[in-house]
Amino acid sequence: MRAAVFQGVEEPLEVEEVDEPDCPEHGVVVETEACGICRSDWHAWRGDWDWIGVVPTPGLIFGHEPCGRVVEVGDQVQTVSEGDLVTNPFNLGCGRCHHCRSGRSNVCERSVPMGFIPIQKGAFAEYYSVREADQNVVVLPDDADPTAVAGLGCRFATAFHGLVHRVDVTAGDWVAVHGCGGVGLSAVHVADALGANVIAVDLDETKLDRALDLGADRTVDVTAVEDVPQAVKKHTENSRGVDVSVDALGIADTVQNSVNSLGKTGQHLQIGMTTSEEGGEVSLPVDTMVTDEREFYGSYGCPQVEYDEIFRMMDTGKLDPGRIVGETVSLDDVPGVIENLGDYDTVGIPVCTEF
Repeated sequence: MRAAVFQGVEEPLEVEEVDEPDCPEHGVVVETEACGICRSDWHAWRGDWDWIGVVPTPGLIFGHEPCGRVVEVGDQVQTVSEGDLVTNPFNLGCGRCHHCRSGRSNVCERSVPMGFIPIQKGAFAEYYSVREADQNVVVLPDDADPTAVAGLGCRFATAFHGLVHRVDVTAGDWVAVHGCGGVGLSAVHVADALGANVIAVDLDETKLDRALDLGADRTVDVTAVEDVPQAVKKHTENSRGVDVSVDALGIADTVQNSVNSLGKTGQHLQIGMTTSEEGGEVSLPVDTMVTDEREFYGSYGCPQVEYDEIFRMMDTGKLDPGRIVGETVSLDDVPGVIENLGDYDTVGIPVCTEF
């Protein structure tokens, strides 16, 4: 089969002929119909995340936002059948640990991140496998749009999990989203669907316009203001600050701007992951966070059990991950798209649909 294969840190991926994946006895093999191209792929390609144990090796296949049709089912699988249209979370749970049993498989004690380590290659390929299918596979309606499902991948699902299950967003709350890439635009869309007043923050006018289209009520162009947190706060009553602030990028400036945009008792939601410049560490105004009783939350993927919530909101038109998709490309385009993500000029989510 054809696959886009990792050659080494910051070396161009090569589209090569490789062996098709074997089917685990508790897993499935899926023929790929679509796979989102995520900034996390770019982070791994750059060798950013060794401090959290992600060290990709040559021969790895990236791709962790898949949708496809099951072509082979392991002997021990009970809930998935050949021919099912499926997707899955990127962080695959074991199904047996305390977190999996309590519905929080995204923080499984033995989590396997798809497309980041050799034992679970990803979906920038004609076929991919999914381990522990009864735990991880999400069976979709036959008429689901694979491109839209790939668009909800890790970015949309992570934003949904964070805003719905990690922080408290209620109708009328002010929510600021710092960084309007794929996950940031997803956060804008989800926050709007929850009834929040949304402030989108970025330095790219095109991305801010897209945020307005997806439900943002206000925007802040960071190139036009001297103090980003103050500019955000001015949109709230008496400049009190926002109730929830999301960092969707992961650089020190946006993390700090997000925390400093909060009002008293506000909640910061960290979705963006850092680069090698930060190395996983960012300084924060700890004393102010204490005296204002601000809270800091992280969101890492989305448990399989929460996907049904997303689909029910999609059914009524409140959510549409397909609106976040910015372009569709072929497998041969994937290496160049991943490299170009470092330019931060991609609007929305690119999805590979031709294999």
